[in-house]
Amino acid sequence: MKTKRMTWLTKILGLCGLSLFALPASAHISVMHSVGGFEAGLMHPITGLDHLLAMIAVGMWAAKNQRSAQWVLPVVFPLMMAIGAIAGASGLVVPGVEAGIAASLLVLGLCIALMARLPVSVSAGLVGVFALAHGYAHGVELPSEAAGAWFGVGFLIATVGLHAVGFFATRSLQQIATSGRASVVYRGVGAAIAMSGMYFFSALI
Repeated sequence: MKTKRMTWLTKILGLCGLSLFALPASAHISVMHSVGGFEAGLMHPITGLDHLLAMIAVGMWAAKNQRSAQWVLPVVFPLMMAIGAIAGASGLVVPGVEAGIAASLLVLGLCIALMARLPVSVSAGLVGVFALAHGYAHGVELPSEAAGAWFGVGFLIATVGLHAVGFFATRSLQQIATSGRASVVYRGVGAAIAMSGMYFFSALI
């Protein structure tokens, strides 16, 4: 039973890794602009590969970090993302946001691949800065016909859900696999996320 569960989880993580090499649609050309505020906000992080991977990465990194960071990181990200979204929706012009989003994938992916355990304050600072960039992109992409408050509620719920996916997938992997095998899969997914960050950087050139 344990072997079957390990095989099932490895296949899922492998498919996630392979999806990184598909040509992703930009998260900032939202196909959800035609639906209501809550639905648009809920789907926006899920339909953008860069947002999706970054939010899962936060959960994965938190799961292998210090105990306090396991709840600090998934809390800091949505809070700072909300601030960034307000800035984006207000019309504030912030340069380099796309580069910041690409950097979030590269840095978070490397932190996972290297199994980095930084001081909680440093980890929270990194996650917070990256969350501002992601939130700003969400705010700029706010559909004109959507209710801003409901859009915000939707993307915050999606964000927390994606953090949970990364967190509990990592925890499940630790429980059903040997420590060595779990580390290989964990590091491999982190490396793939970092490579996706490099891809998004290349798309900006």
